[in-house]
Amino acid sequence: MPASILEGVDHLLGAVSTRRTSTRLSCPSCGSAHVAQVLGDNGGISYVCTACGHSWS
Repeated sequence: MPASILEGVDHLLGAVSTRRTSTRLSCPSCGSAHVAQVLGDNGGISYVCTACGHSWS
């Protein structure tokens, strides 16, 4: 049990930070992290780089 609320929150924030960095995508063409997730033609998921326009699934 944490001694204070802040210690408990720090533990949760650390877990969220780790989760965000582990799921971050980057463009395979230019390496940019500016990637948007879009719905594909057949209902699949595709990705588009908003920096260079490259798309992939």
